[in-house]
Amino acid sequence: MDVDEIDLAIIKELSENARKAFSEIADKLKLSDVAVIKRVRRLESDGVIRRYALIVDPAKIGYKKISFTGINVRPEKLFEIVATLKAKDYVKYLAITSGDHELIAVIWARDGEELQKIHQEILSIEGVLNIYPAILADIVKAEQYV
Repeated sequence: MDVDEIDLAIIKELSENARKAFSEIADKLKLSDVAVIKRVRRLESDGVIRRYALIVDPAKIGYKKISFTGINVRPEKLFEIVATLKAKDYVKYLAITSGDHELIAVIWARDGEELQKIHQEILSIEGVLNIYPAILADIVKAEQYV
């Protein structure tokens, strides 16, 4: 499926506000409402737009500590550890990487004490070799990236 400049402009508009009216997008891009609707439906059916998501501010719902944690694991335990971590409510994002760490997890905790307990729990999982937490200090740019 080819994505053209108009599709990219529609994606940009929806990434800024997924609830933006199709008529508003149509007006801005000088298209008809029907053209925008057809393009959005095609982008959805082709898997370019995978889903619409709610993005919340963790601090405003009680999660004051966010950690981007690199996790090194024994290779033979990788998928077992992935399954274990995927089931944890505190893991909000989990990726297998080819970088310095086999896994990267984004972890939400209510405070530093809870975050420390979570990191200790992860370290206790059989096959986890070490963890490398980076505590979020401030967000200076945030765009949808996955």
